Amino acid sequence: MTSPATPSSASARQPVHTRHVEGFGTVTLTPVDPAADAPLIHGWVSEERARFWGMNGASRELVQEIYEDVDRRDTHHAFLARRDGVPVALFQTYDCEADRVGECYEVRPGDTGVHLLIGPVAGAAERGFSAGLLTAFLEYVFADGRTVRVVAEPDARNEKAIARLERTGFVLGPEVELPEIDLPEVYLPAKPARLAFLSAPRP
Repeated sequence: MTSPATPSSASARQPVHTRHVEGFGTVTLTPVDPAADAPLIHGWVSEERARFWGMNGASRELVQEIYEDVDRRDTHHAFLARRDGVPVALFQTYDCEADRVGECYEVRPGDTGVHLLIGPVAGAAERGFSAGLLTAFLEYVFADGRTVRVVAEPDARNEKAIARLERTGFVLGPEVELPEIDLPEVYLPAKPARLAFLSAPRP
């Protein structure tokens, strides 16, 4: 992958995690500021390459509303990831029991779900880009004192994402159908997903 060439957003929120990855750079995770970050995120999710994220065609206003809803929740969290100060990815975590994925498998105590959207790229491919980001992301998730297992559920048609998870050490689970969510504050269509699991590293 290559690093995206995108401008910084104007959010005043402070990073919750900083990790220097040798040979890659310094990765910071900052909670998404819906108003400040919506234009950037909207640009990312509107691209054809982001079709599996499920927000193609959403307006900037809708994107902001979606992340305002996430921001209000205690069970779901969204972060803008920067590499050496440049926004490169959108990273989300959630309590599996409080999410639709919890209807599709037997949730265990300590299960934390994750979503990852890498921003648009420019220039030649950079080997190890996704791996560098995932190193920082997983360190953050497992350091929360609660997470025992990370659960991912990429679109079952997203072969690149599934292969990336396997390379990172995730064990693939079954293919499931995530149910539709139709609420006043958020709408998510049903989608085929492939479950993947990564247990916390042993001390």
